Amino acid sequence: MLRYILAAATLAATMLPSVSFAEKKATDTAERELVTRTEVPGQNFRDYLTLFKPRRELEPQKMSYSKDWLDQQPKATGDENFKCLAEALYFEARGESVRGQFAVAEVILNRVDSGRFPDSLCGVIKQGTGKKYQCQFTYTCDGQKEVIREKKAYERVAKVARAAIDGVTKELTEGATHYHTTAVRPSWSRVYKETARIGVHIFYRHNYRTASN
Repeated sequence: MLRYILAAATLAATMLPSVSFAEKKATDTAERELVTRTEVPGQNFRDYLTLFKPRRELEPQKMSYSKDWLDQQPKATGDENFKCLAEALYFEARGESVRGQFAVAEVILNRVDSGRFPDSLCGVIKQGTGKKYQCQFTYTCDGQKEVIREKKAYERVAKVARAAIDGVTKELTEGATHYHTTAVRPSWSRVYKETARIGVHIFYRHNYRTASN
């Protein structure tokens, strides 16, 4: 009987691991898992953290009367009045400086606000059109077809028109509602108040101010 008991004990010892061995194995496995979870390369961890950093807000771009500033602006679009102003700037002032183009746009906007002219940009620009050389803006009644041949110049003045309509710029002409080039001297220039000279244009205001001023 004793012989059977010893044999059974020996068999159990060979088939079942000891408690201490099993605990050691469990401890080793836990340690390996812990190392696996914490072994994250420092650079990768920093990259991971950057995903949650707040995005830096872009600073608003400062307005500048320059071609560089215009070229950085998105393509200008708008309604019929925007198109009328862009066209007027192309034919009236595309050869002027950017500041001069904004000044011409300001005059047209001042007319819209004044109450003495039509109350829309297209209305102001086309006032008198149909009567040769009796219109407000010569290109609309000089008998020549308006054809935009300089695409780059048009794109730039269109951006001027968009910025002027959106009120991006400050006042340049002190409320002027009239202008002429330095090559001519119309009779009305003797009675209107000169307010500014920008490029080849001289700007004037009547003895009233526009509604916006």
